[in-house]
Amino acid sequence: MSTPRPRPPVRRALRRLPLNAAAALTVLVCLFPVYWMVTTAFKPSTDIQSYDPRLVPSRWTFEHFRVAVGADGFALFWRNSLLVTLSAVLLALLVALGAAYAVARMRWRGRRQFMLAVFIAQMAPWESLIIPIYIISRDTGMLDRLPTLTLIYFMITLPFTVVVLRGFIAGIPPELEEAAQVDGCTRAGAFRKVAFPLLAPGLMATSLFGFITAWNEFTYANFLIIKQQDNRTLPVWLSSFQSTFGTDWGATMAASTLFALPALIVFLALQRHVTAGLASGGVKG
Repeated sequence: MSTPRPRPPVRRALRRLPLNAAAALTVLVCLFPVYWMVTTAFKPSTDIQSYDPRLVPSRWTFEHFRVAVGADGFALFWRNSLLVTLSAVLLALLVALGAAYAVARMRWRGRRQFMLAVFIAQMAPWESLIIPIYIISRDTGMLDRLPTLTLIYFMITLPFTVVVLRGFIAGIPPELEEAAQVDGCTRAGAFRKVAFPLLAPGLMATSLFGFITAWNEFTYANFLIIKQQDNRTLPVWLSSFQSTFGTDWGATMAASTLFALPALIVFLALQRHVTAGLASGGVKG
């Protein structure tokens, strides 16, 4: 019985052409707003206000970036966003690591119900809780404080972090930790020396998700920071370029470009681990 002959490379390429064209079109549609934001940040005001849109600036200028960097509170709000975001991510990783280990390695009553509650919390729209969270913050004197935002961002990112890390820990053979315990390590020591180094992709994936979520969050920062304007974060600061005379689109786009840089840098630094972390967290355990 003869084996089937392989298809010629040209025929395979033609069969893939519609799929590749659709993928290229999707990428262009998704990237065009980013391209427009960046190029508008470098356009002179005459190009921005022109009725005929220009895909490429007639000349490149850094004036809008100078306006954005020189705006009141730029350095202060940058510091606030970094402080709140990094604190929320680190706190979520610390708590989720313990919860994920308990679910993946231990057998206790209510374990499945706990994970079901985590999944429900992950799917819940956090914007629907803004009114009760506002009332609780007001009654406890926690309005206008950065620790309040940190706790909220921690709660938003925690369910996803638990789910991903639980799947990743479940994918590590428990025999590795048992062998370390036989050699004299405690259970915590075996996890720290054997399992924890293998969790790098999962930690990177959850860190990236938590960073982008907390860094871009606007609604809670806008509604909970009312009187103490010095405690605002960068997403709220971007609205300062709007006034009764209109919107300074050049400065807004320049500020948005600067605002997007940290998330882009974090993604480029961690992207090698993100796919492995999300895949392992989604299918293991």
